[in-house]
Amino acid sequence: MALRKKEKSIKKEKPIIGKDDIADFPIFNLLNVNVKIDSGAYTSTIHCSEIEEVNKMLRVVFLDENESAYTGESLYFLEFDQKKVRSSSGEMQVRYIVQGNIILFGKKHTTEFTLSNRELMRYPVLLGRKLLSNRFVIDTTLSNESYKKKK
Repeated sequence: MALRKKEKSIKKEKPIIGKDDIADFPIFNLLNVNVKIDSGAYTSTIHCSEIEEVNKMLRVVFLDENESAYTGESLYFLEFDQKKVRSSSGEMQVRYIVQGNIILFGKKHTTEFTLSNRELMRYPVLLGRKLLSNRFVIDTTLSNESYKKKK
């Protein structure tokens, strides 16, 4: 009787992401946006200076003039949703949600983003567990790991 060698399953190594990074959002026409990795948040959130429903579409202006990646461009979404979200201060808010993508470590990842006014926050984008889980290992001693590989 011949013995079969056990095949070792090849595990893909997950990229190590730091506490923050700089990323591109192709669908939103945004380049080099500062993002904070937030494993405490479930969904990802992006700062919008304007959000309004117009003729059954959602009109959004991402970021604001204080951000270097700001374009001032209005983007329109036919597909969007609303969801109750608990803010960092503990209050429940109803926020719009849109599908988008982000490029990290040269790979495009699709996820949903809640839209919020984050003008008083240091980072215009938070990346939550829904995006991070099973894709990255977080090392909070590091910073801009994906951006360093982009250069």
